[in-house]
Amino acid sequence: MVHYPTGKKNTFQEKNKISAGRRGQALEKDLNQSNQYYLDTNKAVIHKKPTPIQIVKVDYQSRSTAKITEAYFRIPSTTDYNGIYKGRYLDFEAKETRSRTLFPFKAIHPHQLIHLKQVKSHGGIAFVIIRFVLLQETYLVEAGIVIEAYENKQHSLPLSVVRDKGYLLKSGYICPVDYLKAVDQLLLKGE
Repeated sequence: MVHYPTGKKNTFQEKNKISAGRRGQALEKDLNQSNQYYLDTNKAVIHKKPTPIQIVKVDYQSRSTAKITEAYFRIPSTTDYNGIYKGRYLDFEAKETRSRTLFPFKAIHPHQLIHLKQVKSHGGIAFVIIRFVLLQETYLVEAGIVIEAYENKQHSLPLSVVRDKGYLLKSGYICPVDYLKAVDQLLLKGE
């Protein structure tokens, strides 16, 4: 932050910082819009999973203005989205990174990878959607690729691997992240 001689502060950096809690919301918004399009056109039924919380304290000044004032995460959530497509269960995590060269595994939790591995072991379609924000590129990467790299003690998935083994997702106005075309490719491969 820059301080000017008049005592004013330059708050440009402060305003343009993305808090950890808001990171990924652009991708989430795009996925939610895409999922609504898939639902409206009867292509698939895919929804964002709610995060399980335990409400501890509620301020009840009146019923219409009740406000949760204290809550905790009950259990770690699994992944962001799940649903059904062409009779197959699918489950995926969505992440954004500001890196230009890699997807860091610190962005995904081990219990989420375990969950994706379990989904795969039961015949479900499991993947990670990764958006490289600064490159304006979004990819679908089959969960097995991410899991294998993680289990081999890698700290990240290089962009070159994402580009080589993942599927670049096209964006559009009505369906901002059209990932079902990539899922079709996975189905053709027998994933």
